[in-house]
Amino acid sequence: MRRAILERSRGRLVIAALGFSGIFGVVAIKLALATVLNPIEARRAVALSRPPAPAAEAPVARATVVDRNGEILAVSLPLTALYANPRQIANAAEAADRLRTVLPNLDRERLIQRMSGDRQFAYIARALTPREMSQVNALGIPGLYFEEAERRYFPQGRTAAHIIGGVDVDGHGIAGVERFHDARLRDQANERLRLSLDIRVQLALRDAVQRGITEFNGIGGAGVVMDVQTGEVLAMVSLPDYDANDVGAATTDQRFNRVTVGVYEPGSTFKLLTASMALDYGTVHPWGGYDASRPIRVGRFTINDYRGKGRWLALPEILAYSSNLASAHMAAAVGVSRHREFMQRMGMTSRLRIEIPETALPLVPPQRSWRELNTMTIGFGHGMSVTPLHVATAGATIVNGGILRQPTILAQEPGVPREGVRVISERTSDIMRRMMRLVVTDGSGRSAEVPGYFVGGKTGTAQKTGPRGGYLADRRIAAFVGAFPMYAPRYAVYVMVDEPKPNARSHGFATAGWVAAPAAGMVISRIAPILGMLPEPATPEITRAIAMPMNGRGIPGLAPAPSAAPAAR
Repeated sequence: MRRAILERSRGRLVIAALGFSGIFGVVAIKLALATVLNPIEARRAVALSRPPAPAAEAPVARATVVDRNGEILAVSLPLTALYANPRQIANAAEAADRLRTVLPNLDRERLIQRMSGDRQFAYIARALTPREMSQVNALGIPGLYFEEAERRYFPQGRTAAHIIGGVDVDGHGIAGVERFHDARLRDQANERLRLSLDIRVQLALRDAVQRGITEFNGIGGAGVVMDVQTGEVLAMVSLPDYDANDVGAATTDQRFNRVTVGVYEPGSTFKLLTASMALDYGTVHPWGGYDASRPIRVGRFTINDYRGKGRWLALPEILAYSSNLASAHMAAAVGVSRHREFMQRMGMTSRLRIEIPETALPLVPPQRSWRELNTMTIGFGHGMSVTPLHVATAGATIVNGGILRQPTILAQEPGVPREGVRVISERTSDIMRRMMRLVVTDGSGRSAEVPGYFVGGKTGTAQKTGPRGGYLADRRIAAFVGAFPMYAPRYAVYVMVDEPKPNARSHGFATAGWVAAPAAGMVISRIAPILGMLPEPATPEITRAIAMPMNGRGIPGLAPAPSAAPAAR
């Protein structure tokens, strides 16, 4: 019996040994294949060396909009919509009550109305989550169907809402870039539309304008940052704004784009145009000037200076001290016809051709009634209303060498020059850069100074007109337009606060030097590092490139010897 048991055990051990031998044999063969005959590491290395496949994007009917750095501004996402065929619904009230157990936000009366009648199609809900879709399907209500659809989302919310615009429930553009480029976004759905905006700059500009509004209790504000060489708009802010994902909740004031639709008298920022015009026509020189000692009376109108110097002023002083009287004399010396022609050449009498549909036509005197008084008042920024984007574009033109380029919201290819029209000479542009720098170092724009960035610009405070005409003493526009760095300008900046109120810090003033200039300085200090610009010391070369004494003399190539008599006095 023991022998029989041992024989059976030996047989089992042999079978087990054979089984384990087979298993180890298979493992050995696999190891040989993986390490000797067909190494797996080599295949893995080849696989890892291949570039990763791009992430698959769900097919959509509308292209994505991005900023210049690829940040998504508008995107269409696929979703499921719920619709009904009322002809197939026997009891609309019962179906509505059952459906509201899953979608409680639906209005019962409206739901019953949409599920009743002779129609064959009626949308019930435009966007269902997968869970809601499953729950609706589980209700088993005849006449309800699902449809693959898409919805437009704006991930940046309020940021650049006025530029991006929006779409209606059917996905058609109704405002902003979405409307202007509606056909392109639909026809080339797989190609992203790249804008010139930089979201980082946009956020910095919005913060600065909002701070100016809050600090001085304004009713609104606007801001622009523009590349002076290409005309690309890097940021455009209009406040108050709204969430682009909920445009239905926005008020009329929130939807109003102050930058491209709002027209305002530009105030003293227009003195830059007057000085450029006079220099270009040769009616004044940097060492020349005008008498600002007495008010100008034309009929029943009187022109005065705000805290004037009461004496003759050289051209740099006219801008630094912002003299209305001297600017009026300067414009009148050019003449009505040449003044009107210059304004037309600078684009101040026509719409700007930017790629959004919401643009306004400037309010200018008709040609037949444009007289010397109009020229004198427009010379210091009154009697004519333009958009903030007009002023920013003019500022960029004055400092970039005199080439007017229409502003654009589309990103441009680097290194490819944009077409433009020469409107002032390079020499005039060079002189204006020096005087704009002087305004910030010694004039009304001191609060805009940012050490190391050599800011130049011009402040402008303009009273607003009332509904029946005439100026309102307690309502004004405070603005600053400038550029940096003035020895080789790259970016123009415009900041405006609508109806600022005086506060204790401003000692009872609400003029642009107190309101808009500090906001512009805040913008520049924040965006310059973002744009890759580091502060620089005032080297002798930089100093020579932007030097301008108050009397306009002493600049080689720009003024005669100090012994020369003042011109245009």
